[in-house]
Amino acid sequence: MKIVLSRLDRLGDLILSTPTIHTLRRAYPEAEIHIVCSEQNVAAVRENRDLDAIFVAEASGESPSGIGQLLRDADIAIALAPQGKDLSLVGATRAPRRIGYTYVRRYFTRLRAKICLTDLLLSQADPALSERDPARPVKHEVEQLLELATAAGAREHSHDLVLPLTKKDRRAVAHLPKRSITVHLAPRWLRDGSSEASFVELLRGLREFGAPIVVTYAPETEEVASRIAGFADRVVGGLSFGAWAAAFERAACVLTVDTGAVHVASALKRPTVVLFEHRHFHLNSREWAPWRVPSYLARKPRDDSPAALAASRRELCAAVGGLLSA
Repeated sequence: MKIVLSRLDRLGDLILSTPTIHTLRRAYPEAEIHIVCSEQNVAAVRENRDLDAIFVAEASGESPSGIGQLLRDADIAIALAPQGKDLSLVGATRAPRRIGYTYVRRYFTRLRAKICLTDLLLSQADPALSERDPARPVKHEVEQLLELATAAGAREHSHDLVLPLTKKDRRAVAHLPKRSITVHLAPRWLRDGSSEASFVELLRGLREFGAPIVVTYAPETEEVASRIAGFADRVVGGLSFGAWAAAFERAACVLTVDTGAVHVASALKRPTVVLFEHRHFHLNSREWAPWRVPSYLARKPRDDSPAALAASRRELCAAVGGLLSA
């Protein structure tokens, strides 16, 4: 049997797909499992032993449907992302079973999916409906993806995120202090209910816990990272994906905005505080919350007033303190 998976979006979402990948491996131990991913997310599965082959879409020079046509010997094809290009790729395989999902109110995508898929699952996650009714049930993305594995015939689910690290990864960050408060500096710290100045004040506030403070940063925040270097014990960037994940492994607690760092920290079982955007908080904080680790979910303030930013910093510091003392 050959199973083809497609996930062409973000790194964090592919990490959330790893329980489904492992579930399929357990259900079909003799199958060949191939995945098509993107340059942006391939690092999340390079060391994943549940996969027999990994294809990077951009490297092929083919469109998603063109890649699918090259994989027409598949028995099962699954779109792990609810977007058009994954649906097109899976549809083009013409596998006897073609499985995927989309959101309930994405009507155009639902019509397209009916052409591409043999099995279409619907997610009830919807930004507008969740804000209108905060109590509306929303499944975590991991749970939604495991339903795809069930549709493919898997009966026993694996729920752990899979993110293997190598000795080389760990050696690359062996100089970083252990049991640190590790903060990931991503662009969302710098706008819409947060700011560079407030981020600096947050680092100052975290000093009260007496733990080393490590800041990792995304390439697009390198200039800001150079300016805040004096406010942390270590500020590190330019790491490989594996080394960046290994830096989180050394932490006692991870603090981040809503980005792939949340799911890296979860995969490494690190307690995590997440500052979500104010907009769509009720959906995002449930669908993409830290998975199966101690965590605290905060919401950005509506505005950037000094009082609102100060209150947000106090909330985050209290959350970090609570996780450190748990």
